[in-house]
Order: sequence, then structure tokens, then C-alpha cells
Amino acid sequence: MDAVREVLEKARAEGRTALTAPEGRVLCQAYGIATPGEGLATSAEEAARIAGEIGFPVVLKIVSPDILHKTDAGGVLVGLKTAEEVAAGHETIIANARAHDPDARIEGVQVQQLVGGGHEVIVGAVTDPTFGKVVAFGLGGVLVEVLKDVTFRLAPLTGDEALGMLDDIRAAEVLRGVRGAEPANREALAGLIENVGRLVADFPEIAEIDLNPVFASAGGAVAADVRVIVGEPEPERERPSREEILAKMNRIFKPRSVAVIGASAEEGKIGNSVMRNLINGGYQGRIFPINPKAPEIMGLPAYRSVSDVPYDVDVAVFAIPAKFVASALEEVGRKGVAGAIMIPSGFAETGNVEGQRQIVEIARRHGVRMLGPNIYGYYYTPENLCATFCTPYDVKGGVALTSQSGGIGMAILGFSRTTKMGVSAIVGVGNKADVDEDDLLTFFEQDDNTRAVAMHLEDLKDGRGFVEAARRVVKEKPVIVLKAGRTAMGARAAGSHTGALAGDDKVYDDILKQAGVVRAPGLNDMLEYARALPLLPAPQGENVVIITGAGGSGVLLSDACVDAGLTLMEIPPDLDEAFRAYIPPFGAAGNPIDITGGEPPSTYANTVRLGLSDERIHALVLGYWHTIVTPPMVFAELVSRVVAEERAKGNTKPVVASLAGDTEVEEACEYLFEHGVVAYPYTTEKPVAVLGAKYRWARAAGLLR
Repeated sequence: MDAVREVLEKARAEGRTALTAPEGRVLCQAYGIATPGEGLATSAEEAARIAGEIGFPVVLKIVSPDILHKTDAGGVLVGLKTAEEVAAGHETIIANARAHDPDARIEGVQVQQLVGGGHEVIVGAVTDPTFGKVVAFGLGGVLVEVLKDVTFRLAPLTGDEALGMLDDIRAAEVLRGVRGAEPANREALAGLIENVGRLVADFPEIAEIDLNPVFASAGGAVAADVRVIVGEPEPERERPSREEILAKMNRIFKPRSVAVIGASAEEGKIGNSVMRNLINGGYQGRIFPINPKAPEIMGLPAYRSVSDVPYDVDVAVFAIPAKFVASALEEVGRKGVAGAIMIPSGFAETGNVEGQRQIVEIARRHGVRMLGPNIYGYYYTPENLCATFCTPYDVKGGVALTSQSGGIGMAILGFSRTTKMGVSAIVGVGNKADVDEDDLLTFFEQDDNTRAVAMHLEDLKDGRGFVEAARRVVKEKPVIVLKAGRTAMGARAAGSHTGALAGDDKVYDDILKQAGVVRAPGLNDMLEYARALPLLPAPQGENVVIITGAGGSGVLLSDACVDAGLTLMEIPPDLDEAFRAYIPPFGAAGNPIDITGGEPPSTYANTVRLGLSDERIHALVLGYWHTIVTPPMVFAELVSRVVAEERAKGNTKPVVASLAGDTEVEEACEYLFEHGVVAYPYTTEKPVAVLGAKYRWARAAGLLR
């Protein structure tokens, strides 16, 4: 570490943002990253001597702190095989560099052993604005920015996470060796990736590092070229402790009293809607209307200021224009209120960044946690708390949902009511000037009323804080995320290949996966995952079996399973024979198991029971085809009964169903959902996608054998 620190301090003292190749090699040697044999030559004769010592063929590279892209300057020669070629090449490179930039400082020419063979990959790290230090791995060489076959992880990372990166690119099979090619040494390559992660975590002033190409062969992994960009280290983000967060969040979600700043008796006013929802929603705590012009509002005594309230106040809901918020927040802070619910808009989202900064400073000075601004409020059904100006909601359940958008919040509300999903909480986060997703995850983690968390977000204020909280929560409860802005933003300006590759949604996607989060591709997917995942038992293994009454559905369900990352079980002979005992001779065992469409209810019952009772099967996908022999509701009732009976025996496996038929299948699906079987009409993709989401969570939680 001392050697690395000396190199970095020298570069910063000289005002440089890029290290030279020899300096980069010092960093690699210090952290166990293999590089070719090399030396620095300041004359043609010295270059020839070094080449003879390390062995031909060699590569020559210009060494200049002012020339970052050596190839563009004609500063690279490859494959020189004699001392004469090396001496002449030295002069050529110096001349090219002078022509490219007459003022460039030239320290000499790097003479490097030519390495090759194996597979060309790229390993690097960048400083992401959301997640901080992020390690990248992918196919390397000249096409790296074209193919963009790359994956990312937070730094530092474990050896297992580094190994996982090797399998997470599209060309993973190439590294394993295809068409007789030599496989890469996985342990050596993963070790190199892990060491890069340690290096940038230990030295945050390293803004970017680029090892491209790295030659990965059966013998090891060698970084043939090293590029390092240095800068000012990112300041550490201050985070409250988990205990400090919970002390405030518990008062916010379970308040003994709520003050409404801007309460009104006039219908149509936000302050009136908030009061009405609190009272009519059945909240049992004290409600204090704050309005300097009214003696009472909706039968409750009103106060000129929250300072005049003769009781403690846990939560203050703001329903006043933005220009009055700061002064009212000062009073709220002096009162010792735990949470300020900032409904007003007119802050950073409209360009009023200074106004938002001001209220954040006031809140922090007084120790008030602030939700918003620019939100619809929040709901917490276990307390009958409806602190919002939107539609009241009272269907209690185990799902907590948050949204950065008011419109998405209302979609959550409508879906929850229509599907009878039931929620523990619905929370608007808006501008996230203070409270954000990791604060809420910390509360929901220990909230016995919440069994799953679903979050719509457009950005993360503190990516590392979110990952830290999510990793804790997913051990016990699924965390589902709908991340808006999935399309690529294009490569941002960067001094390395790695930096250019890190400019789009792939970073979010990979790091959310690293955190164990289930990412939903769309709004309806997020809501369906939230509704279904708490109903499904966790699978205990990867073996999925399809039982279907229609061959066409079986094919589509198989495709959906592959798309969802599920493993279709290879049915062993004894189990194949057991299934065949229940299906007609013209049916098909194997997987999918096609019982055919004309079978009576008993065939469905027997095959489903066998699938649930055999311990080698870990999940069932059912495909139903509407027939007169087995009508939809008959199917729904018998499946529900068999599943309940088997679960009573301890056979608690996830079961999902796809129902094809006339409109009666809609009612059958509702019945199945109510009895713990996730079922959808007219689609083979959706039930399997839900099962895939359950599996992604179960893997992250370490529940699979």
C-alpha cells in the first residue's frame, strides 16, 4: 500500500490525472495483478538491451503523462523480434510522439514482453455517481465498446461474486472453452477481478482503472495494458445508524399524534382532504389542525401554530405553499416532531434547489426526518393511518409499496383495491430530500406487518446505502424494484473503455442483482410480483415440472420457464412411470407432462398430488385448457383442495397456473389466488414470470438446496 500511495501522491503533486504505464504496473504488482515482464528505456540501445533480457518478441509503448491514448499517437509497436527492430522502433515511437504533441513530456519507451493466447477480456473499475466504486468485467480487445458484453459489481467484492461475473456475460461459454479452445483459468481470472476491487476500495482517489486486454488462459491471467485515472476521492456519505433511523421511523409510522400544517374546513383544499382521511380512516391517535385563522376544523380545536399544541407531536403533515414551509418547519423542529411529511411541490423539481436545500438544513439541525417534498403523503394500514390528500385506503395486507411518482402511487392504490392485495404501507418519496429507500427498507425490515417490499424509483440518492439495507431485508423478505429509465443514456465522457461502458442501465441492473433485489421490467410486473410473492411458499430446489392439459400451452410454458431462468426437471424413470399411471396412453410424460384436454378432474388431482408429494420436484407450473369434462371452477376447486391437503402434510411448494378458456377462467383464477395458488387467465408468460421472481429471491436469500 505504501508503494501505491507514493505513486498516487507523486501524480497528484504534479497535477496529473493519468498514471504512466510503469506507474500502473507498480499498482498491479502491489495488489498481485500479473503483468508481462518489462522495462523503461530512455535510449535505443537501452531498449534493445531490455528486450534481449526479457525475451523476444516484444511490444514498445510510449511513456508520457501527457499522452493517454498511446495508439492514437502512433506510440505502440507490436511484435518486434530482433534487437535491430527494437532500436529502430524506439526512434520511430519517439518521433511519432513528438509529431503528435510537441510539448508532451516523454519519460521514455516501455519495452514489454509480448503476451497472447487464451481469451482477451477487460477488467476495470469506475466511480459511479450512484454506487461509488464499481468493478467491470467483460470481453476485451478492440471491440469491447461495440459488443458491450460486460457486467458490474460493487467494490470490494468477494471471490464468489468475482466468479459469478465470469458467468454473467453473454460469452461465458467462450471462457469455458468451445470448439476445442483452451478454457480460461477461472480462479486466476476471478482473483484478478477481486484484486482490482480491493485496489480501488483501498484508494478512493483512483477514479478509473482499465486493464485491457487481459489475456486469460489455462495458465493464468495477465494484464497486458494498464490505464489508471486519478482524481479527488468522493466524500464519504453520512448515514444515520440503523438505531437512529428506527427511532424516527417508528414514530412516523406509528404516531401517537399528527399535526396538519395548513388544515382547512374548505372542501377541495389539500389540508381538508388530509384531515378528512385521518378522521374517516379511523386513526386513533390525536389529530391537531394547525390554522391561524380558524378556531376549530371538522370538530377539532385548531391551533395557530404547532408550538401552541399542548401535547407532544410525532408527525407533522405539511399542506401549505412552498414559500411558507421553511418558517413552519422551524417551529416543527423546535417542537421535537419526529417526521415532517412534505406534500408541497415547488422545490427542486421546479428548479428551486436553494429552497429545498434550506428546508433540508432546517430539518437536520432539529433532527426531523423529512419525507418528500412533492409527495402525496403516506398510508400505514396497521395504524389506520391515511396521511394523504388522495383516495383513502383500508385494505390491510403484508405488502409495503413506495413510489417516487404520485401517479405511480395512485396506480398502486387502484391495483391493490381491485386485486384485494392488501397493503401494510404506501409511501410517496418524491424528491427524496431526506428520507429515501434505504431508510424505508430499514423500517420495513423489522416491521412484522410487512412481508414484501415493492419500490418504484427513478434514481437512488445513496446507492450503497440502498444495497446495504436491501441485502439485510432480502434474507427474510422479497424486495421488488421497478427502476424507471432503463434505456441507455449513451457513453459518458470518460478516459477509459471501462468508463464508457458504465454509462447506462447495466450498472443498476447488475448491482440490484448483487443486492438480491428482484427487478421488475414494468409497472404491472412490479404490482403482480408484490401481490403474488408473499403467497408462494419458497422453493427448496431448482426442479420445476409442468403439468398441462394442452400441448400448445406446454410448449409456451416451457419457453417461459427458460426466459425466467427456471430449470425444467429431467424426469427420472421411476417418476416418469408414476405419472404415466395417471395419464392416457396418448398423453405424454416427460416434462411437460401432457395429460391431454379430455381428462376428468381426477387426472388433474392425481398428477398434481404426485407432483407435490415427490420430494425431488420443487415447484409446479399448471397449464389448464377449458373443457366441459373439467370446467374452470371445478379445476380451481380441486387444485386448491389438493394443494391445501399437501401443504397440511408439509409439502409446501410453489404452484402457479395458466388458464386458457372462456371468460369463466377469470373467476377460476380469482378463486385460486384466494387459496394460495398464483393463477392468470389468457397468458402463459405471467405466472411463470412470477415464479421466476420468487426463485430469484429464494436464490438471493440462500434458501435453495
